[in-house]
Amino acid sequence: MASKLCPKIILEGTRLTFKTEIAFALNEHPRIVGERKYRYHSPIISAEWCAFTNYPWGRGLINFEPQEEALALETYAVWARLFELQRYYSWIVDRFHISTTCYQLAHHNRRYDFRWLEERLAPLGFHLVLCTRTPESFEQAREERLKVSGMPSQYDDLNMFIQEQELMRELVRNSSLPVLELDISHNDISRATGKIADWLASTGGLWAR
Repeated sequence: MASKLCPKIILEGTRLTFKTEIAFALNEHPRIVGERKYRYHSPIISAEWCAFTNYPWGRGLINFEPQEEALALETYAVWARLFELQRYYSWIVDRFHISTTCYQLAHHNRRYDFRWLEERLAPLGFHLVLCTRTPESFEQAREERLKVSGMPSQYDDLNMFIQEQELMRELVRNSSLPVLELDISHNDISRATGKIADWLASTGGLWAR
């Protein structure tokens, strides 16, 4: 019997780097989750869920207010414990602690130390993929996103995304997890997921430790 595939992937990056599209594609990629003859529940979660407010595009685990700090940190602790309890499951995370650190530093000048979280994620085999693109490629990505976006105004300032991307690069350099920086400037999801599969295979990230 072949080894059970149970990769644990955190996708980080600013908006317009196609993280969600990559997450869904990874969840159906035969080299990531095996051959599937039918579709079933996706093991995809996100810190971007606006779960702290009862209205769309509200606050959540990334953009929480200072008075919600305890709630946010407890939520991270719960996720960490859930991962530990289900270590032989595949997890694909569409934005997580790097996004939180980046947002809180940029908007509230508060630097959160998530070393405790990475110390719990690393033994489980979590790998971190930072999705990036060249500054000039953001415009085309925005044009594609505006075709489907329910809140187009969030993409008005592309310079904000470019600056955020550089801050994320800095934060990821200090991560203790295995890291792949993935250039998505070509907008080719299949090519991107292939690179992730190659990387995970080379690092042992497709199987449980």
